[in-house]
Amino acid sequence: MSHGAPISVLGRLQRGLETLYRVETRLDVDAFMVGEQARHQALGAGTARRPREQLLVSQSGEELELGLFLDREALSNLAANDPAEGLSEANFWDFCLAVEGVSHFIYVALCAARNRPVSALELELQAEVDKFVSCTLLTNRRDTGRLRERLYEEVSLAADLDDTERDRYQTANDEAHRYARSLDRRFLRHGRVAGMLVELRRFYRLSLPDKLHHIARAA
Repeated sequence: MSHGAPISVLGRLQRGLETLYRVETRLDVDAFMVGEQARHQALGAGTARRPREQLLVSQSGEELELGLFLDREALSNLAANDPAEGLSEANFWDFCLAVEGVSHFIYVALCAARNRPVSALELELQAEVDKFVSCTLLTNRRDTGRLRERLYEEVSLAADLDDTERDRYQTANDEAHRYARSLDRRFLRHGRVAGMLVELRRFYRLSLPDKLHHIARAA
């Protein structure tokens, strides 16, 4: 009896996030992975940024093409230091990088299926929340103080960001931090994980203005 090929770390991340939010893209993220050469061809020879994680989106009429680039070294490291066996200094940041990429992929795919526009800030905010939630659930944390410090305080923005990009990433970081603190205070400290999951599913479905309003009320 064949059990098929093992599911990749990215495939498990996709299943985990889609299960968490009770959504379904009916896509396989591994089929949309692109390497450095394909990314270079997509971006051309211009000055476009080439970070370690990047969702490539191209739209022509009603046709939308997606490609997800993740740093090869990060993928190799996650294969060697599987997050399912625990998070440590060896894999923490590469795990967060993978969560960010898969989060972007799922969110854009869902919005495209519903013909709903999505902003870059909305994508970044949800990814920052997803990193906190994924790390919290994977490690069964109740006290997330140290995790929040690592994710939202002990980070620096890339030097090659322009002012608009810098403002967007900083806003996403700050708002996700406020939301994570509220999740800790309202749910995690009291062991109310099931209640937090209900909250997160509602949050996921809000528009960006409603998400920001919700965070402000919950903070």
